[in-house]
Amino acid sequence: MNAPDHRRLALLFDIDGTLIITGGAGARSWRLAFDELYGIPADIGKFTDTGMTDPDVGRKTFEAVMGRKPERQEFARLLERRLHYLHQTVSESEHYRVLPGVEALLTGLVDDGCLVGLITGNLEAAAHIKLHRAGLNRFFSFGGYGSDSNDRAEVTRIALRRGSVVYGEELTPDRCLVLGDTPHDVAGAHAAGVPCVGVASHNFNSAQLAEAKADWVIESFEDGLPKEALE
Repeated sequence: MNAPDHRRLALLFDIDGTLIITGGAGARSWRLAFDELYGIPADIGKFTDTGMTDPDVGRKTFEAVMGRKPERQEFARLLERRLHYLHQTVSESEHYRVLPGVEALLTGLVDDGCLVGLITGNLEAAAHIKLHRAGLNRFFSFGGYGSDSNDRAEVTRIALRRGSVVYGEELTPDRCLVLGDTPHDVAGAHAAGVPCVGVASHNFNSAQLAEAKADWVIESFEDGLPKEALE
């Protein structure tokens, strides 16, 4: 009789700072959109934090530079213009790069029969624009996005439900794993009951991710994942 398989069923990856660096393409796309529509080249970095969802970024920046909340129609237009420019800024970014070890890790996980999904504050369209340049879209058949909820815990739960539909088996939180580079990723995972690997690959170092209570912390994906994180 075969022993039960207690390995993780699915691994959910953040995008920016975890899988790729866009070299500022996201911020530039917002700036171009605000400049076209309002003549204000808004800098999202002045008004928002790393790890926030795209809708939150757009609203908080709008309120800061315009001094009021956006109306529904103009916010829809702002999001459309931002996505329009994101194609351009990602394509033109000189400093766009895939982080070390990412493609080898994803290939190995899929070959081993793991399910891989996305969990990100990006709008769904923005997520796939960013991944397309590196050819990474092919790994991810499900995910939770900033266009689903501004609550990172709910984004995580939505990703699990979608993965369950795609693969025909329930992805329970205890059998899954989130991988992200910010305290927002850690908090969102834990709020949904999912353990988290903190990856100190961009804006936050190992000590900061450990302080945020990441279950495991690694410097990059170059040496793979902690064995105990996959069990």
